[in-house]
Amino acid sequence: MMLKNVSSERISTMGESIFTTMSKLAFEKNAVNLGQGFPDFDGYAMIFESAYRAMKEGKNQYAPSPGIKSLRDVISEVNSNHYGIAYNPDTEITITAGATEGLYCVMQAFLNTGDEAILFEPYYDAHYADVILAGGIPKFVTLHKPDFSFTQEELEQSITPKTKLIVLNSPHNPTGKVFSQVELEMIAKIAIKHDLLVVSDEVYEFLTFDAVKHVPIAKLEGMKERCITISSTGKTFGSTGWKIGYVCAAKELTDAIRKVHQWTTFAVNTPAQHAMADAFGTLDTYLPDFRALYQSKRDLLFNALKGTEYKPYLPEGSYFMMIDVPKKFDGDVDAAMRLVSEFGVAVIPPSVFYSKSSEGNTLLRLCFAKKDETLIKGAENLIKAINS
Repeated sequence: MMLKNVSSERISTMGESIFTTMSKLAFEKNAVNLGQGFPDFDGYAMIFESAYRAMKEGKNQYAPSPGIKSLRDVISEVNSNHYGIAYNPDTEITITAGATEGLYCVMQAFLNTGDEAILFEPYYDAHYADVILAGGIPKFVTLHKPDFSFTQEELEQSITPKTKLIVLNSPHNPTGKVFSQVELEMIAKIAIKHDLLVVSDEVYEFLTFDAVKHVPIAKLEGMKERCITISSTGKTFGSTGWKIGYVCAAKELTDAIRKVHQWTTFAVNTPAQHAMADAFGTLDTYLPDFRALYQSKRDLLFNALKGTEYKPYLPEGSYFMMIDVPKKFDGDVDAAMRLVSEFGVAVIPPSVFYSKSSEGNTLLRLCFAKKDETLIKGAENLIKAINS
């Protein structure tokens, strides 16, 4: 006898992630994968030896639920030294199973059923999913091309008596936008005016280009007490599979987040936490080469596609690049499916990250966190598609 209606209504509209779909197709078609956002090369080599040393020293059992103290201490120091933001490592920093768990815990901690959360679209799909899983209602403000800007008027109009929080992602996935000081001040002013929380996903905080500076919104006056900042050592040190993220927030907010975290994962990988603590200790010497490596990859892909129908948009941060859909394709989904099946290159159709605007139909997202030979071959296949 078949069971009926066993799934919750909350997940009824959730299908397979577009990243899973496109990576599966890339494997089946033996295509170059410029879709899913992770490096196809190893990250910071020192963390491997550091993790192994931690394991050999017997650091293999549960870590404290908030995370090991040395990692929380060094994250506190990094925030103080780089941004001038003081977080108490004991009461205001929590280590999570990647930024993914951090985002989930935050939404569960603060959204009641029917609360509204404002997302800037194109949004990272986990932001949308986490709002839904918490019983919240997503509302949308569009980042319009070519510079992926938004207006204060549209943001103000999205606020209702049910609005609980604004989700910010800077540097932004999928556009590569870094929100400007003026834009951050606009968001902060509105958050304070309407007494809203701001959930700030800053996993690419250390990956900006051309002297563009990332400014955490928590640094702005009046924002630390209402801002929850989420970041990722996996993005910073090029080891996404280690899943070591962290959440920084004022004590009252952290108390709520930890209540969810303790029943979600309780604690995360102990030796990997020790390795990341060591890595943060070398951050200032590591970052110049890290940024230079990714800027060279960005420039390689951008220059290969510049002057073509793809009309690439130069990203200021992250390792993603948006390009236009050539006129031979019938929108982004058609382009993505034909590119992977007919021309051997996988990309992401970003219309799945839009709920209000149709602009996503005109764009494709590429990931340039790949070996140079991968980028070169991917660009060749993309150009072959429009010349065939």
